[in-house]
Amino acid sequence: MQERRELFPHVIEMNYQARRRLGCSVYLVFDADEWILIDIGYEDTVEEIVELIRQMDFPLSNCKYIVATHADVDHVQGLKRARELLPSAVLCGHPEAAALLAKGERVMTYAEISAQKISIDMPSVKLDQKISEGDVLKVGNLELEVWHTPGHTNNQLSFRMGNLLFAGDNIYRDGCVGNIDAHHGSDIVDFIESLTRIRDSEVEWLLPSHGPVFRNDPELLTATIERLHGYSHMADFGTCAIDWPLMEEWESELVEGFDPESA
Repeated sequence: MQERRELFPHVIEMNYQARRRLGCSVYLVFDADEWILIDIGYEDTVEEIVELIRQMDFPLSNCKYIVATHADVDHVQGLKRARELLPSAVLCGHPEAAALLAKGERVMTYAEISAQKISIDMPSVKLDQKISEGDVLKVGNLELEVWHTPGHTNNQLSFRMGNLLFAGDNIYRDGCVGNIDAHHGSDIVDFIESLTRIRDSEVEWLLPSHGPVFRNDPELLTATIERLHGYSHMADFGTCAIDWPLMEEWESELVEGFDPESA
């Protein structure tokens, strides 16, 4: 049996367990005789992850859920293969994620980004259960409260368990956030609301979908929120921005005229 390297009681992260990067963070939460996975990552690492789980002496038949934090390809491409290896697990995620996964949608899941010559296989898979705000996933005696935290994408979910929050692609330890892209369904105003909720919560630790675990730091979150407020008024972010103040300045100038001497 391989030693279980718990980040917190009842929580193992598979990259930490393997002592190397496998892809996105894949969290194994366990209690009593049940366990679940939060995200699964790319298809080519699924078998290795399952084998690590087996080596830690978790019965594969006791996997209760495989949860999708959201439908991005780097989080869910392996769901179909995971279903084959863990047939007792219930696949679940946000209703919008379910719709994208059922048709193997490629653009909104970042599987197809033609401008960057990115084209990744996206196997279609049907989720067994749709979950959203206020739902609760039970694992043994543990409860994970489902938060709908849109912004990066509208199907982004987070999961609170006591003083821990499995935070998806909302926020990382350096203050960065998940990609903001109109083609992906991002919404900056929603993102600000989700980050404000996380900052103002009583959660102590944030467990992101990429990178290291870190404390819920109000100063870090506030700086990120203020940056996103700026993004919402910048042409850099295209239709994700809510306005562009420069256009109002220009309209005034069109009426009043342009004076090089005062410019």
